[in-house]
Amino acid sequence: RIFGARTMWWRSSAGGLCSGMRRQHARASLSQLVQAPMPHAAPLASTLRLAVPPSPMPRRAAAPTTAPGGAVRRVEGRLSGQHLEGSTATSTVVSPQDVAVLEEIEARVSWLACLAIHEANNVRAKRDGLKVGGHQASSASLATVLVALYARVLRPEDRVAVKPHAAPIFHALQYLMGRQTLENLRRFRAFGGMQAYPSRTKDLPEVDFSTGSVGMGAGITTFAALAESYLRAHGLPPKRWPHTEVSPSGPGRMIALIGDAELDEGNVFEALRESWKLDVANNWVVIDYNRQSLDKNIEESSHRVAERMFRLAGWDVVSLKYGKKLLRAFEQPGGAVLRRWINECDNARFSALTFRCGSAWREALLADAERLAYGEDVNHFRELIGAHDDEQLHTLMTNLGGHCFETVLEAFDFAARSDRRTVFICYTTKGHGLPLAGHRDNHGLYLSAEQMDTMRSRLGLSPGGGDGDAEWAPYARMVDEHGAREMMARAPINSVPTRVHPPERIAVPEDLAPDVGGGPASVSTQAAFGAVLKALANGSTELADRIVTSSPDVTTTTGLSAFVNKRGVFSTSAVRDKFKQARVHSLSNWTTRESGQHIELGIAENNMLLLLAALGLSSELFGHRLLPIGTLYDPFVSRALDSLNYACYMDARFMLVGTPSGISLAPEGGAHQSIATPLIGMATPNLLTWEPAFADEVKLCMRHAFELMQAPASEGGCSAYLRLTTRAIDQPVRDIDADPALRASMLSGGYWHVAPTDATTSVIVFAGALAPEAIAAQREMGAETALLQVTSYDALYRGWTADGDQSFASALLADVPRPATLVTVLDGHASTLAWLGGVRGHRVHSLGVSSFGQSGDIIDLFAHHGIDAQAIAEACRRARPHSA
Repeated sequence: RIFGARTMWWRSSAGGLCSGMRRQHARASLSQLVQAPMPHAAPLASTLRLAVPPSPMPRRAAAPTTAPGGAVRRVEGRLSGQHLEGSTATSTVVSPQDVAVLEEIEARVSWLACLAIHEANNVRAKRDGLKVGGHQASSASLATVLVALYARVLRPEDRVAVKPHAAPIFHALQYLMGRQTLENLRRFRAFGGMQAYPSRTKDLPEVDFSTGSVGMGAGITTFAALAESYLRAHGLPPKRWPHTEVSPSGPGRMIALIGDAELDEGNVFEALRESWKLDVANNWVVIDYNRQSLDKNIEESSHRVAERMFRLAGWDVVSLKYGKKLLRAFEQPGGAVLRRWINECDNARFSALTFRCGSAWREALLADAERLAYGEDVNHFRELIGAHDDEQLHTLMTNLGGHCFETVLEAFDFAARSDRRTVFICYTTKGHGLPLAGHRDNHGLYLSAEQMDTMRSRLGLSPGGGDGDAEWAPYARMVDEHGAREMMARAPINSVPTRVHPPERIAVPEDLAPDVGGGPASVSTQAAFGAVLKALANGSTELADRIVTSSPDVTTTTGLSAFVNKRGVFSTSAVRDKFKQARVHSLSNWTTRESGQHIELGIAENNMLLLLAALGLSSELFGHRLLPIGTLYDPFVSRALDSLNYACYMDARFMLVGTPSGISLAPEGGAHQSIATPLIGMATPNLLTWEPAFADEVKLCMRHAFELMQAPASEGGCSAYLRLTTRAIDQPVRDIDADPALRASMLSGGYWHVAPTDATTSVIVFAGALAPEAIAAQREMGAETALLQVTSYDALYRGWTADGDQSFASALLADVPRPATLVTVLDGHASTLAWLGGVRGHRVHSLGVSSFGQSGDIIDLFAHHGIDAQAIAEACRRARPHSA
């Protein structure tokens, strides 16, 4: 038993290519370790290993409350029904003729990928002298899997996050399918050409999910699967494909292709745990288990650790170790010794021998023959090895499961019979099929001109353009060109003209919450945010129905409670609130149901941003607009920064609310006080940052954000980030709806509370929660000091850098006398507003927080950091003597 799971026919060794287990008994023959089989099992070893629950596998994944993980069943061979039969027979999933065509397609996309990298590094002029690169080896190891998926497995509704380093193979495949141009292929890693890593926004073909920051693909696909489940549960199944009458046949599979070293990224573990808690279905992860990272060979235990990690999160685990050639060799006399040798060979040695090729394999195998025979006739093993010449022996020894079309397609076919979460551990070779295969340093290498000539000659190609038999032609000189063209043309994923839905637009009411703002009562911006959502939840607008909220276990402390209590928590299974059933009073209602509009997450901020990204792409992926809102404590925006950048890079649309922010959550101390988040907001593309001070501004910013989240990028569309606080402050008595000019100024980035005059010597410029201090300081200074509020330093800065003297920021400061000093202040880093001096050439004295905080009350902390009313007034007084 492993973690309480039964193990079916486990035959492995202490380390190396097979299992990575630690030796448990010195000098023990672990290759003889065979645990007792389950009742219907045949005595087999392991090439395809499937982890499933000990009871018959349901089509739907087991509920998280009943089964945190599955049992491991390890058998090998051909898949049949709910188990794997030990067989080397011809596959029933793919014919030998189709395998031959697939192998030709693989050879061609590998060549085109190499050619694109060669063009970028050895042909195109290097004007800056920098190496271009291209990850030739990392791309090659996934060629078989990518060809199998795109030529045979993927349907239009399936979505893929391609391993970043596999971009050359991916784009070569799109070229064969007619979805990539020769010009782009030849401009790999050049400005305006094919991107280094698949990009939704900058690549020509339909990239489902951008990749590049490793590990992100494993998370975004999990949350994309959840997003589709959410839409279907709310009566919004994906729409017909554009320009067709064809609808998706069923839920799509969300598939991540990742390198084995990506499993070191913490966000992968975080997403796995959430996949179990949320019972995510239709989610695959394919691990390119080439056992090499950038610097070295990975640890021998990695396969076993990965397997347990996924299994404990309720995933089925299918491990593809051997291809059919090796399986057939194992059944021949001497084959058992060959199996033992591979099972005991450590990763580094196997990689080194792969690089050295045939004669090195022979030398190593025969040198170990006596030691591994275990009483068997060693001559049978020698004859088996002797029956292969050096090239054939190299082909045999590198026939791993991830490079065998029959093995790969059988595994995918089996997993596709249910909607269970499934991970495929595909044994591969880094640099497969290339002269640099297996070399420890191959991550940054690419083929030389001489090696490219040899490869070109083997394919029968000639140098030149894209016509006839020339090297760039997609199908030239293929043995079965007709078969290859036909296979790519009839690939299921290629059956619709486009898989990108036109953006859907949801109407936004003019006033989101008529009762919010405009009154004198003390209100915090977080409370105003919650009040707006409450008003929307109580209404019946389409906008309210499309809102999805989420939070990493801080729902009740970030203003979402009222919305959640009214609209409910989303779950694929309805569960009544146990506290309500027990008649225990609680301010929160945690009844879960399919119609709920809040997705509760654990304390993992990266997960929330990945969820917001997936939900924020729903319009293009599924045809239905969702308006996701995520809340978190503002200091932990930094913790989610990688996912935030990733989401914005894909131009996903969402509203991020950081609350409380700054040091205004005074008693919580430095660990819960944010400093740099205003700068993060300003520096992140496709994200507009707001820091309102008053309730009516919050409502206005939220309404504008809903519009921006749906607008095309060409019209300024983007996501929104609201930096809010729990500090309640007195509200101005006003009706901004009656003042269009004031509303326009607020949305443009700022407005005057006290306008400047010719006698102005200083201007207090403030943002957010410091409104009381700024107002008090201005009153103390009197008429010589003007008061300017910034609602969005981000909008002001963008406008200024784009339009200069014609910008709104320039117009806003136009009436400020040149000798006057701008005293800027906010509950964040002082440099956030310091740039304002450059707009009109004013002297600037910037106040803000530049050191870690500590526990205390607002009075002490604001005084300590020099941002209270007294400090602001003193800065203004120091400005008086200054003259131009």
